[in-house]
Amino acid sequence: MQTNTFLQGIKQREPQLGLWVSLCSNFAADVVATAGFDWALLDMEHSPNEIGIVMSQMQAFQAGTTSCMARPMWNDPVLVKRLMDIGSQSLLFPMIQSVSEAELAVSATRYPPEGIRGVSGTQRGNQFGRVSDYFEKVHSETCVIVQIETLHALDQVEEIAKVDGVDGVFFGPADLSADMGKLGQINDSQLWEHITNAAKKVEAAGKPAGTLVFDPAKATALLKDDFTFVACGSDLGLLARGADNLLAELRKNLS
Repeated sequence: MQTNTFLQGIKQREPQLGLWVSLCSNFAADVVATAGFDWALLDMEHSPNEIGIVMSQMQAFQAGTTSCMARPMWNDPVLVKRLMDIGSQSLLFPMIQSVSEAELAVSATRYPPEGIRGVSGTQRGNQFGRVSDYFEKVHSETCVIVQIETLHALDQVEEIAKVDGVDGVFFGPADLSADMGKLGQINDSQLWEHITNAAKKVEAAGKPAGTLVFDPAKATALLKDDFTFVACGSDLGLLARGADNLLAELRKNLS
């Protein structure tokens, strides 16, 4: 059974530097796979990503040491079952609003009687039946991260964090800012006051906190405070900003 290095890292409170992977391409994943990030989020919620592409992205990341996390488009046990069958060891569940929704997320990753995951004896997750102790060890190597994206969920963050089987709590600044009536203002000071206060509660509950920012200085500050895992950019953003900056420099030089 493959060791989940991301899960191991957050349990030991070792800073985990992440990258959002939104380009639905195994070739693009191949480009960043050996860059050296601790973890990478393979997004299905806000990217036109499908299960087959996610699998090919995971295969690309096998070339490096980066641990992959998949984000399904919803807290859907059927999709979670398929993601785990192709080998997803870490999952980020979007828009978790309550203890019961967090419990459903955990249940979707567990075989009966502890959960509701359907059983397949031969799939990529167990190396097509070659991992003889898969059923005994898969739960201990599975990482469940729940995403907090509304003020309603923030009010329940301590109870959600304490759910058995939840390994960490991720705060989504974009949706939280929208729920505060500050759509698009992801650097708003009041927003980050809410998030950092909630992160302290999560840490006090014994669970690590994470988030996504696009500023290396901000990411560094968060990792030195109450955050354990932070994504500090995206492949999509790197491509877009890189193209913009290159063209801007060329036009400046020609003016």
